[in-house]
Parts: sequence; structure tokens; C-alpha cells
Amino acid sequence: MTSASSSTPAGSLPNTFEPAHALRDFGFRMAVIDRDCEIALDMTRDRYGRTVHAGAAAAARAHRDKAAVEAYATHLAPHAGALLNAARRGLDELPPARHLAGWRAVLDGLAASAAEIRQALDRPAAPGSRAERTQHAALWPHLTAWADHSLIASTLANQRDGQHHKAPLSDEDQQMWTERAQAAQQRGELDRTESWYAADGQPITLAHLVEGDDSTVVALRGDPDTAGWQVIGNYANEYEAGKVLPAAVPPGVLRPDVSAFTRPEPAPEISLQELTRDVIEAQQAGDASNALLGATQRGYDAGPMVRLQQLLETSSQFASALETVQGRQIPARLSALGRQIEFLTREVEEAAEDLGATVAVLPPHRTPVLRARPRPAVDTTPPAPPPRASTTARHR
Repeated sequence: MTSASSSTPAGSLPNTFEPAHALRDFGFRMAVIDRDCEIALDMTRDRYGRTVHAGAAAAARAHRDKAAVEAYATHLAPHAGALLNAARRGLDELPPARHLAGWRAVLDGLAASAAEIRQALDRPAAPGSRAERTQHAALWPHLTAWADHSLIASTLANQRDGQHHKAPLSDEDQQMWTERAQAAQQRGELDRTESWYAADGQPITLAHLVEGDDSTVVALRGDPDTAGWQVIGNYANEYEAGKVLPAAVPPGVLRPDVSAFTRPEPAPEISLQELTRDVIEAQQAGDASNALLGATQRGYDAGPMVRLQQLLETSSQFASALETVQGRQIPARLSALGRQIEFLTREVEEAAEDLGATVAVLPPHRTPVLRARPRPAVDTTPPAPPPRASTTARHR
């Protein structure tokens, strides 16, 4: 393994393309490693998601941890120091914005993780030993930190080469295009196609301004659903707009402590398809009742109806976190839908209990159909075909 202590000094690099590329490449490699591990872990679980082969699951995670350490040591360790230095310089060059404090904390966290990884790589445990597996498992959170924040760090490292907006409009033209866009929005003919945040924390939105048979690509600065937004440019197409508009910065996350690489063990879950099949195959009312109650079950192994309500609640939090006018309106709708799901869940529970209280079975006249008819034995003479009906010959 290549030691992380051999990081290239920042001053010896003519630019930051190679370190930033190495970081993004490491992020892709980590995604592949994690996906392969999830596939292997799926093979250790039963149909409900419960781990039934603990030894195989531990082996899959150990293989994942080792592959991640090797990927970091080979592809990222030589560039980690230079990349962090370049990212800090890029951060210092940005205009003041709300997200800069969070990004600075990210870089500090990556520096701490790099130090932990460097120490382990400089003093590796014996290959194949239990100590090595323990060492690699302890490094996994630090490796995932680099993978999770690869976009932020690489974007900052390349900030010096970033795009700077070239204002193509005079004050008069900007006012004129803004009024035309506002009029189109009132007509319902300002079709938004893409949105991102610039380095100063302002949202940029691309839209097609439709006027009769003509359509023009315009760029808007600010929330188009509030007063005060402006058109900052008009372009022939999205490609031309992307060449001169402020570059997009990495978007935020709903929950800062959540990582795609450290998902919790999935809770046992029965699908709606399986519950429906249980009802189809049931012969007693109690079995059908249990299937309905499975859909409304709460707690750790919650049923599909409860999971749906959780999905609505989480989506409401996401919409609110967008901090847009429409984003503030959607949570109320999702909350109302969640209350309806809660009411419906209670109704299903009561109906399921009533169904179970009937203490009934399906009547015997609902006879099953034999789907596979028995074949005759090998030494059995097949039955003779029915005689043909005799016909009288006609004579001329």
C-alpha cells in the first residue's frame, strides 16, 4: 500500500485537476465497492430482510472495508494533502454565503479523517489477521467521509478555475427582459427547466420564455415565486447559457448525519404483494385478518401503510428544507395526506379486527380447480378412441 504520508505538496502542483480528479474517482470507486457489498449482504438475508447468515455478512463487510482502504491508499492518498490545501484556498476566495461555515467544517473533518487513515497506513496490521480486519473496520467511517464529501472538496479545489458570470445585459435590457419574463410567468408561459445555487448562495434558474411561436432561454437569479427575482441573461440554448452563467455548487442534504455508505440494517418488512397473496391463499377469516393487520403494524417492523405515512412525513421535511415559496406550501399538503393515511390505517385496523372476530371459514362449495391433471401410468393401455359415426354411402 502507498502511505498517505507521501502526499504531494500543494506548491509542486501546477494546478488542482489531478487531485480533484483523483477524489472524484475515489468517490466512484467507493460507490461500486458499497454496491457490491450490498449485493453480497442481500444474499445473507431472508425474504423479510433479516440476516440469517451472520458469518457471510461479516465476511462481506470485511472484504468491503479492505477494498476501500486499498482504493484510498492507491488512488487518493498521494493527493489528499494537496487537495485539502487547494480546497481551503478555493474556500477563502468565495464570496460570503451561509454555506461556507459548513464547508469549512467539512474540510476540517476530512483533514482529521486523513490523519487517522495515514496513521493506519503507516502502521498496518498483519495481513489477514483479526487485527487487520478491526483496523479496516475502524477506517470505514473515515473513508466514507471522503466519499460522501468528494463533490464539495473537488469543487473547492477547482474553484480558481471556476466559471465567473459575464453579465451580457445592461441595466435597461435587464429590466426589459425581467418584465417580459414576469408577464410570461403570469400567462403560464415561463417554463422552468433547471435550477442550481451559485457560489454566493443565490439560486439560478433556467427557463424557456415563450412568446407566441418564439421561445428564448433566460436565466433568472432569485426565487421565481417571490418578488425581486431578475433575468440576468438570455441565450440561444442551454449549452450557451451554461458556458457563461455562475457554476453550480454542490447541493445540500436533508439530514447532515446521514450517509449513503452507512445505512442501518434494514428492518424486517413484508411487502403488499405478499400480504395480498396471503389473503388469496387464506381459508380462515383469521388469516385474512392477520394480513390486514400486517399492513397496519407499527414499530420496528412497521407495515406498508405505516411506512407510507413515514414517507409522506419525510417528504414534507424535504419540501420544507427547499426554502422556496412552493416548498413551504407543499408540506401542508403532505401533512394533510399523512393525517388521511393515519385515519385510513385506523379504519383498516378496525376492519381487520372485525374480520377476525367473525370466526368463519370459506364455504366448501368454493372448490379449488385441479390445475395439473394426472397422467396415465406408463404400462397402462390408453383408452380406445370413440367410434366414428357411420355414414351411408350415396349411390348415383
